[in-house]
Amino acid sequence: MSIFARKAAGPEKVGTEVEGAIRELVSRDVAEPQRQLANDGEMAVNDLCLLLQRVSVDSVQKIDGLISDLKMLRERLHHEGERMAQEIVDYASLGPVATHSAKIIAEHLTHWRRAPDARGISE
Repeated sequence: MSIFARKAAGPEKVGTEVEGAIRELVSRDVAEPQRQLANDGEMAVNDLCLLLQRVSVDSVQKIDGLISDLKMLRERLHHEGERMAQEIVDYASLGPVATHSAKIIAEHLTHWRRAPDARGISE
């Protein structure tokens, strides 16, 4: 089975596949010395071009996939940053509202404690 019929299994095997394909090309040239030199050189160049194309296709596809994943993550981080900024603004506006509510409650408690004394009811 030729290297051109196999699919690259992973980045770690690419180097050995390239090396094996080059060895196969060289051994073909040594095993068949009766070929014409021009045809051998042309075939070797074509075979090497095909090999490099097949090896690079997987890498390019993986890189394209990573780029699209990174773009999606960048967009998600941007939206999360905007959401967090809005949450911080909302949280910061709670401080004055909480202070105002506490003052109102304190005033009502003060009036409530004074009310029984005003009606003549002792505690």
